[in-house]
Formats: sequence, C-alpha cells, structure tokens
Amino acid sequence: MTSTPGTAPARRVPRPRADALRNRERIVTAAREMFVEFGSQVPYDEVARRAGVGNATLYRNFPERADLVHEVVLSLMGRVIEVAERAAEEQGDSFAALRRFVHGAADERVGALCPMLEGTFDKDHPDLIAERDRLEEAVRGLVDRAQRAGRLRADVGVGDLMVALSQLTRPLPGTGCASLDQFAHRHLRIFLDGLEAPARSELPGKAATLEDLRRDSCSS
Repeated sequence: MTSTPGTAPARRVPRPRADALRNRERIVTAAREMFVEFGSQVPYDEVARRAGVGNATLYRNFPERADLVHEVVLSLMGRVIEVAERAAEEQGDSFAALRRFVHGAADERVGALCPMLEGTFDKDHPDLIAERDRLEEAVRGLVDRAQRAGRLRADVGVGDLMVALSQLTRPLPGTGCASLDQFAHRHLRIFLDGLEAPARSELPGKAATLEDLRRDSCSS
C-alpha cells in the first residue's frame, strides 16, 4: 500500500472473520424465525440459544434490540424480493407468477413485518428504503405484467395486493403460527381467484398504490 508524501498511510480496515460472519447470519436467521413465531420482544437468550451462540456474541453483534429488529426486517424483505424475482423469471404465465409470489411470500410470513415496524423502529433508514424500493419494483413488475396480459383485473394496484397479503398472513389474536398455516394459503387462493380477469364486480374507490399506504400511515 502506498501513501502520498507528507500524509499518514491509510489504515487497512480488517475484514470480519468468516466464523464471525457465520455467527451473525445464524443470529439473524434464528431471530427472524422467533420474531415471526413469538413477536419481536422474544428474550435475547432464547434467540442466542436457537442460533447456537452465546449471549455475549449476540450482544456484540446487536447491542440494542432495535439493531436486531432492523437486520431481521432487511433479511425478511430480501427473502420476499427473491421470491418475487424468481417467480417472474421462472413462470411463463403472468398470473401463475403472481400466484407463486403471493404463496411464496406467505411462506416467508411477510405479515410479520407489520408488528416489527411499529413503535420506535426507524422506517426511514436508508437501508430499509432501498430494500423497500426493490420490493416495490419487483411486485409492480408482476402486477403490470399480469394486467398487460389481461390476466389480472385492471382496477387493483400493488397496494391492494400487499395489504391483502399482509392481513391474510398475520395470525389472529390469541392464535399461533400453526393456526395461520392451516388457513393462510386457503384464504389467499380465494383472494387470488377474485383478482383474475374478467372481474365479476366493480370495486369501490380506486386502486391502491404503496404510496397511498405510506401516506395514510403517516397521517394516522
């Protein structure tokens, strides 16, 4: 490494060790599973136990619960984006791609995102905004493609799809994930049948965009 005469040489930032990266990934995976099952207030020591690491390792990576929740939300969004992108690439039929995305996102428990975004969570963090934009682009691509093909009714928007997906994949109060698994895909299939063109009825109001949802959320 060279340096400009008269200046201090640049310091090399050490890269995280491979085992440290693996531990961090195991923590995020365990936390994502447990947050979805039990909520984001699950005890730290339970997360560490499932991840197979010590409490000190967990706190070293995520000193504050908000740090861990942030990383879990990013991980969950990334997995849902991958579901959308794979559906678009691998399904020739546009509505089949949309259906595959909806059921795949349900398997990732995308409805669990909503409770994690409540409270003091920083919804405007640059990392979160970047992933949100990627998710919107991927889902909008599926919706636009199905509407251009005449397979998806024209009076629905990405916001309509995501609201229904979120609501239908959230456990009812007092129930666990087992109850959700029993009904979510069944109810999503009913919902998807209602999205296919030609439409059998006229919807009130206008198609919802994700911008509409963010604006309504901020004003409430």
